[in-house]
Amino acid sequence: MTTEVRVPELPESVSDGVVVCWHKQAGDVIRRDEALVDIETDKVVLEVPAPADGVLEKILFADGDTVTADQIIGVIKANGAAHPAEQAPAKESKPEDDTVKASPGAGPAARRLMAENRLDADEIKASGKQGRVTKGDVLSHLENQQPPAETIVEPVAVNAEPVSASASASAPAQVVRLTPGLPEIEEDRPQKRVPMSRLRARVAERLLQATQGTAMLTTFNEVNMAPIKSLRDRHRESFEKNHGVRLGFMSFFVRAAAEALKRHPDINASIDGDDIVYHGFCDIGVAISTDRGLVVPILRNAEYMSLAEIETDILEFANRGRDGKLSMDDITGGTFSITNGGVFGSMLSTPILNPPQSAILGMHKIQDRPVVEDGVIVIRPIMYLALTYDHRSVDGKSAVTFLKTIVELLEDPASMLLDL
Repeated sequence: MTTEVRVPELPESVSDGVVVCWHKQAGDVIRRDEALVDIETDKVVLEVPAPADGVLEKILFADGDTVTADQIIGVIKANGAAHPAEQAPAKESKPEDDTVKASPGAGPAARRLMAENRLDADEIKASGKQGRVTKGDVLSHLENQQPPAETIVEPVAVNAEPVSASASASAPAQVVRLTPGLPEIEEDRPQKRVPMSRLRARVAERLLQATQGTAMLTTFNEVNMAPIKSLRDRHRESFEKNHGVRLGFMSFFVRAAAEALKRHPDINASIDGDDIVYHGFCDIGVAISTDRGLVVPILRNAEYMSLAEIETDILEFANRGRDGKLSMDDITGGTFSITNGGVFGSMLSTPILNPPQSAILGMHKIQDRPVVEDGVIVIRPIMYLALTYDHRSVDGKSAVTFLKTIVELLEDPASMLLDL
């Protein structure tokens, strides 16, 4: 008796996917619900479990192949003995054995990198949670494997005679001659061409759509973060003890944005054809950086969420995003977005809209700057804020007053938290 392994139902608007990594090889014994294969769509990575116990008899599509919903990609033989079986041919035949032991404790990006470099996961020192191998672990392993180049650097005069080909061939080490004052030029200039991931291709498509299909304009303001920093420092330990999650800055910004959206409903809107749709709820997307690219999971009804609930959901989204476990429901929809380039050190930027939303808020690095208060120059922790909006549906006055409302709420967090 055999059981077919099929591609699960794909999300709406997704026509196909790409096989990222098989966790089992043909002939391996498998158990029901064990992770069998990862399929990447342009939005999420789907982990396909084994539908039954048995032996993986056939793999019909290799890593990198494109598949569609309900397509048969493998065959499981029930109660069979492990044996070599038919497997989809590799795209390039290689004389050496390039079988890779995939680790169930590695993310899709790490598994793909291990497959490309024919690495065994057991050889890589894992630094992730619960012994998980990350993409950074694989890159560090590859870096440590490369022997240092034996190079002698000899400064020479500008008109020095060139080294002959015969002399270079007989030299015990590569000699790189430099002209004083000029930068060193590496003779070895490798290049690597890799296909764009489905998620990266989708992000590129949406960014291009945003720049070509909207009338984007950005307004800026600055916020004094001293009140929030003081509040956070006073209650950080008790907050973490009571709620089991750290108190960050993002929860304050989500609360401020939700309150500002209620006061300025024209920002909490989207264009649908010739109509403007005003949303009576605040579904706020928070941009999260992962190994696969940028994802924006949605905090549903953020206007009713506490700081603890916001921080808990953001942490869960971040963990699932790194593991490729976000569902379509997690990243679909949203009426407003927030992105934080400050965590990477960005001082100022102009965020790009996430269509069909009408606005996106950009956070940046907090830095001590001199400001004037009551005629006196003082040092305060200042963050620059950027609000990009679609000028087709949002007037400049509305955008400026919306951003000013966010600043006022953040500089007086008590009024925001007490609904004053």
